[in-house]
Amino acid sequence: MDTSGLSVLDQRIAGCRACPRLVDWREEVARTKRAAFADWTYWGRPVPGFGPPDARLLIVGLAPAAHGGNRTGRMFTGDRSGDVLYQALYDVGLASQPTAVSADDGLELYGVRVTSPVHCAPPANKPTPTERDTCRSWLVQELGLLRPTLRAVVVLGAFGWQAALPAFAGAGWTVPRPRPAFAHGAHVTLDATEGPGLDLFGCFHVSQRNTFTGRLTPEMLRDVLRTAAGTAGLPKA
Repeated sequence: MDTSGLSVLDQRIAGCRACPRLVDWREEVARTKRAAFADWTYWGRPVPGFGPPDARLLIVGLAPAAHGGNRTGRMFTGDRSGDVLYQALYDVGLASQPTAVSADDGLELYGVRVTSPVHCAPPANKPTPTERDTCRSWLVQELGLLRPTLRAVVVLGAFGWQAALPAFAGAGWTVPRPRPAFAHGAHVTLDATEGPGLDLFGCFHVSQRNTFTGRLTPEMLRDVLRTAAGTAGLPKA
């Protein structure tokens, strides 16, 4: 397995300037900053995936947060959504620590990689359909590089689900027709023309809207992660 492939892809993603609106927004946020992070040098670029190149489980979100990943340069790092996600990954034995505050905080993921279908922070957390489709090729390439070991995917939220299904097809898995609908706890097996299939799981997004209202509880998130990890053949706490 060529483990250097993902490193090269990550570098290419970080240099992408394909979507003018997203480029303008992420760089404006990096210049103006939030008062609480005035002493930070913001990343202000597309945020690549995070995790080992031989991951058996992939977690797919939506897009980096303006003052989270766009600030720290790492997926789900430095924001409330990441606090919830990495705590849950730690609880089920898939992360080395329960917090993610910066790209150099020592966090390691065990057999898990985290990515998103849109790599730039979008205004109001809402990429346009054109921006989503423009960014899809990066996810297709990432899936292709992970394919030798990847066995399961957890998709966070309906946007990620809808954006990821065409990427799975583009990377060589067969998506059923009609396309499976998103739901929390949904489980779909995607067959492949060559090699093993892929187990796809749906989970409500770890957004503050969902976690603060109790629509997604820590227990619900842990349950999905445990099930997906077991399906992927990963040990879990």
